[in-house]
Amino acid sequence: MKPMAAPDFPAGLEWLNTDRPLSTRDMAGRIVLLCFGTFACSNCTRLAPEIRHLEEEHPELVVIEVHAPGFESGAVIENVREAVRRAGVDCPVVIDHDHRLWQAFGVRSWPTFILIDPEGNVIGKTSGEGLYGRLNLKIDRIAKEFERRGMLEKKRLQFEAVPATAGRGALYRPGKIVADHAGMRLFISDSGHHRIVVAGGDGKIIETIGSGSAGNADGTFSEAALYLPEGLAFDEEAGVLYVADTGNHTIRQVSWPDRRVEMIAGTGLEAPSPGEGGPGTEVALNAPRDLALMGGYLYIVMAGFNQVWRIDLATHKIEPYAGSGREALIDGPLEEAAFAGPSGIVTDGEALYVADSGASAIRRIKRGMVETLIGHSPEDFGDLDTIAGMARIDHPMGIASRQGRLYIADTGNHKIKEFDPDTGWVLTKVGSGSRGYRNGISGDVKLNEPNGLVHFGGLWYIADTGNHTVRVYDPVRHMVSTLTLWR
Repeated sequence: MKPMAAPDFPAGLEWLNTDRPLSTRDMAGRIVLLCFGTFACSNCTRLAPEIRHLEEEHPELVVIEVHAPGFESGAVIENVREAVRRAGVDCPVVIDHDHRLWQAFGVRSWPTFILIDPEGNVIGKTSGEGLYGRLNLKIDRIAKEFERRGMLEKKRLQFEAVPATAGRGALYRPGKIVADHAGMRLFISDSGHHRIVVAGGDGKIIETIGSGSAGNADGTFSEAALYLPEGLAFDEEAGVLYVADTGNHTIRQVSWPDRRVEMIAGTGLEAPSPGEGGPGTEVALNAPRDLALMGGYLYIVMAGFNQVWRIDLATHKIEPYAGSGREALIDGPLEEAAFAGPSGIVTDGEALYVADSGASAIRRIKRGMVETLIGHSPEDFGDLDTIAGMARIDHPMGIASRQGRLYIADTGNHKIKEFDPDTGWVLTKVGSGSRGYRNGISGDVKLNEPNGLVHFGGLWYIADTGNHTVRVYDPVRHMVSTLTLWR
């Protein structure tokens, strides 16, 4: 059967990360991987580390992201630019507004990957996760065959372009934030810049952890490479910071005084499904989002598995702790309960509390049981302050605990809410409910997708992700300001 020649890119498509539209002629002599997806698809974005790994191992490979929007917001060019910046994507991106490429290649779902050989023929199509394991050996075989035939260009294809860069300012899409109360330091996951910023409460930057370039490498603070780090937990007694290196699907340990970053769990590759656990660095993980320390364990909300996992800090053995892996809102015993994209976790010393983002719920894990405190179903979200059983929140990403009360980053509502488990009341503390940027009286201010938050020195510090800032809430004066970071 004659191989199918890859159709060329239609004229008039919008391109990012390249100064000109590309054609199949530009890729002659190289292996091409077309990645059909959308930045609104979590399964698509979670595959970024595997794609990057393939690029690193195969200089003859050209990766092109084909963004095929499924919703109106995904078709707006500025929304796509923002998503490209956030993900750290530097390969060419073409926006397939009318799904012309989608139809030409017979694509039916996200994510789908098309492999094209150096002669311009389509030689493979695959869907779903576990990409690296399926394609690595195949690309190697193709490269060897065409090199033997003298038809392989081994140098990387260069694009005369200015890639989408992170937003200006000290932070870019900060995710989580924790405090070292004894050392008077804040740790901020500067997710879009692929690093951790260490600052004082006055905003003075003490140091940064990570090179600032997307990657996966241990080493000194300046040598180590992270990829979209999010969750943080600081062990004040041991002087160790733990990092959920979300994009790399790993857990990293940052230690002083040797000032080194070391992977303690994960392999760097995404696991398509949860396993049974084992030695930390031998178990593949999937999108760890946040961390909490309790009783000699580091607890992890594993968004990609819809579970909570934990690491024994004495042995670094990792194992599933709560959740069946099914994506749902189900209470009950640890192994029978179900979560839906959990994104935040905190402890009050006795129980664990989970911001179950996909279910727009707050869950409690205590005495071997999972219980829903706020929320009803993944489809039932909103904005209603009242008794917890009736209250509504919208895709919360962060959660904190102080003096018996929970503080919730109600991300979809652009608010911070307080929940008192003793009285059952849920009340807005910060935010008007409108997306935007405005300081002032707490009820009138505007936030933009708040995420992590921590109480430090009598104030609340909030990672205001969409505004690329840290906001400061004074609960005594009921005022909100912006933390100015400086050196």
